[in-house]
Amino acid sequence: MTEVLLTLHVLAAILAIGPVSVAGSLFPRYAREGSPGVMALLHRICRNYALVGVAVPLFGFATGATLGVLTQAWLLASIALTAVAAALLAFAIIPGQARVLAGDVPGEEAAGRLAMTTGIFNLLWTVVAVLMIVRPGA
Repeated sequence: MTEVLLTLHVLAAILAIGPVSVAGSLFPRYAREGSPGVMALLHRICRNYALVGVAVPLFGFATGATLGVLTQAWLLASIALTAVAAALLAFAIIPGQARVLAGDVPGEEAAGRLAMTTGIFNLLWTVVAVLMIVRPGA
């Protein structure tokens, strides 16, 4: 059962977080260019795959429970970083994209902030991936 849960966890991470990372990273470029159709598509990808991304921590917790590692420091750090990444996505990236699309803030003005925030989101997921592979102290 552990192998199945771990496989689902990794697949969910690749298939959900990957598209959000790419679409989120591309959005600022098209915001600067003022390409509403492309921005709408990238925003929709981020929003929809963020919902699918909820499966990542769910399968992660299930996998951690079957492995008996829920109290190990590397996993607790991963959980905390995942929560920060999710908060950035839910409260900064997706709403920021929506504001640009709605015309509430000029695309050029928001592009730098969105690029930085998405870069931090991507960096957090990179650190989580390293922690999952290296598992320091495990």
